[in-house]
Amino acid sequence: MTSAAFRGGDGVDPPRLIQSVILADSPATIARAAVRRPYNGRPMNLFRALLTVSGFTLLSRITGLIRETLIARAFGASIYTDAFYVAFRIPNLLRRLSAEGAFAQAFVPILAEFKNSQGHDPTKALVDAMSTVLTWVLVVVSLVGMACASWVVFAVASGLEHEGAAYGLAVGMTRIMFPYIVFISMTTLAAGVLNTYKQFSLPAFAPVLLNVAFIVAAVFVAPHMKVPVYALAYAVIAGGILQLLVQLPGLKRIDMIPRIGLNFWKALAHPGVKRVLLKMLPATFAVSVQQLSLIINTNIASNIGPGAVSWINYSDRLMEFPTALLGAALGTILLPSLSKAHVDANNEEYSALLDWGLRITFLLAAPSAVALFFFAEPLTASLFHYGKFDGHSVVMVGRALAAYGIGLTGLILIKILAPGFYAKQDIKTPVKIAIFVLVMTQVSNYIFVPIFSHAGLTLSIGLGALANAALLYIGLRRRKIYQPSPGWARFFVQLLGACLVLAGVMHWVSQNFDWIGMRATPVARIALLGASLVVFAALYFGMLSAMGFKYAYFKRRTL
Repeated sequence: MTSAAFRGGDGVDPPRLIQSVILADSPATIARAAVRRPYNGRPMNLFRALLTVSGFTLLSRITGLIRETLIARAFGASIYTDAFYVAFRIPNLLRRLSAEGAFAQAFVPILAEFKNSQGHDPTKALVDAMSTVLTWVLVVVSLVGMACASWVVFAVASGLEHEGAAYGLAVGMTRIMFPYIVFISMTTLAAGVLNTYKQFSLPAFAPVLLNVAFIVAAVFVAPHMKVPVYALAYAVIAGGILQLLVQLPGLKRIDMIPRIGLNFWKALAHPGVKRVLLKMLPATFAVSVQQLSLIINTNIASNIGPGAVSWINYSDRLMEFPTALLGAALGTILLPSLSKAHVDANNEEYSALLDWGLRITFLLAAPSAVALFFFAEPLTASLFHYGKFDGHSVVMVGRALAAYGIGLTGLILIKILAPGFYAKQDIKTPVKIAIFVLVMTQVSNYIFVPIFSHAGLTLSIGLGALANAALLYIGLRRRKIYQPSPGWARFFVQLLGACLVLAGVMHWVSQNFDWIGMRATPVARIALLGASLVVFAALYFGMLSAMGFKYAYFKRRTL
């Protein structure tokens, strides 16, 4: 078999890339391993693109789990991790507002329009102007945030003030990590450009470097620091810089390295920038609503008691595994393709893209949801039950994770349905839905938290996600943006049958092995987990095949 057989759909060379990571090569060397040639304009196989993005996302999530395992082993679920996760959540909230959320939703469709209708030079001018505006705004925000860190931490997690040391640690680490939003926002801009040019590998791979920075900090730096947890804060800054640097070779290949100018007002006057900012206003409001919900949840968790913030964080890490592998990956490859179909006024292709995305979401999200609900404790014990992470924390994280399982499909569907509006530059509809869901989620918190404690927070998030997805779907159907193709009833019957069998087997395996008691034999526990997951996957897809499921549908191409 030739080496070309191993290459990804956009010119990626996985063996060479993995070798570069293992050998700890420089970011530039790693980038050269991940990028071979720019997109040449030929039709793109969506399934192959999904495999490419999901493959690198899987690498990112595996290193992320290693990172969380090492942090759990070093610090457990304690005031130190509570302080770090609160401090890290603050720049992450702003990152989602300025970059991954509002900015990406507004920028990518307009960038795709420039690329497809105006050509290279106007597109490059838009990228330069947008980079200038974004950089200087976020530099100012970072400086203000560092100066006001004490107030910001109190607003996000007032319960930490009662823990004394944790509050001071959170304030100190917030000041260190605030500049992260500058680097990660520019990374997101670079990712938007690369994705628009069908270069998906580098943006999907970049988060690996943040995890590597965490791993190095936890293992090699923290033991030598007076306050070990501060090593994690410095790792965030290092990871942010590395994620930006690694994408520069890819941008250079398509002649899209941003030039950040000193004339902020000239850049702000660019017509494309004005359009992006106008679209960002409702998008920022929508993402702000989501982040406000997270802030409220963090505040509630910080008042439940020591460890609660960390329990939810660890369950978040496991929940984000399928949402990133599937939801984020699908959203990444669909948005540029949907934007192009919109520019070309190809409504049939637009609907077909959404149909493809929804089917593959249900195909893979359904068994993932079953796993989170019925196999939460084995997953938590196998991945985190080491060092200072005790059995009680395993049970607490498992409860939060099982509650997430109820709404996992909704969390992933949102990432497929929302781009159906964004690609048509309609951001107001998702905003209205987000407001309703925020109210619903917080009402649910008042109902479920007194009953289920911290797990009530994750249950409310999951139920809110299901409501959000349902309303987005109804909106797409009413506007005739999406018309389901034939065969959905049979598709759901096949999924239901396979998931029922899978749930029964998972429940039996979970109950008939002492996953917490196997702490003394971690290798055997990990081996049992791996073997179980392989059996579960074979059982699920075997059941589907036995019921006549057709996989060929997913090997479609876009324009």
